[in-house]
Amino acid sequence: MVAGEDFRECSAASLDEGVDAAVAAVRRLAEALLRTGGGTAVDLDDVARRIDALSEEVEQHTPALDTRMVDMWSGEGATRHDPVTGPENALAPPLHLVGQEDGSVSGTVRLGVLYQGPPGCVHGGVSALLLDHTLGVANAWAGAAGMTGTLTVRYHAPVPLHEDLVVRGRQERVEGRKIWTVGTIERDGEVLVSTEGLFIDALMPRPR
Repeated sequence: MVAGEDFRECSAASLDEGVDAAVAAVRRLAEALLRTGGGTAVDLDDVARRIDALSEEVEQHTPALDTRMVDMWSGEGATRHDPVTGPENALAPPLHLVGQEDGSVSGTVRLGVLYQGPPGCVHGGVSALLLDHTLGVANAWAGAAGMTGTLTVRYHAPVPLHEDLVVRGRQERVEGRKIWTVGTIERDGEVLVSTEGLFIDALMPRPR
């Protein structure tokens, strides 16, 4: 891996622009429906019928789950299905993390109302999710990865929706099987959320 690598991609062969475009359209629809809240002249019953028809069409061509699980984990590096950076996952914003020369990873993300907790602000659990994943990617970038043991999150200030946020992660030290990693969510240089994670060098086996 080299500095500047985008962790959305496992390899050129793994990219599927059709899937990515379809998932992006689903994200747009979910945001629109949430912002509408039923207060629209659009026939939402008809929208539901059309969505159901599309879902049925796609479901008819999906592989068996165990087969798909093997495919999901067959590449090297970052995954494309996770709920933070995965372009194939409609739950993901997605956050685009890039490896830096100093050994850290960072990325910019803008979160809409799908991720709202307090009025106009990102849900605290979403902030924790972004940071937990970013710390894991930072560990992989540094060359010593593992499973989250503990994650301590401190909320310094509300995290606003619809603004550019910078998410950072950096591995601090490794002692045996224990890995300590830190991260932040920032806006215009101000730290809004900070975290420290303890990871254990033990990974789940990949489906085969």
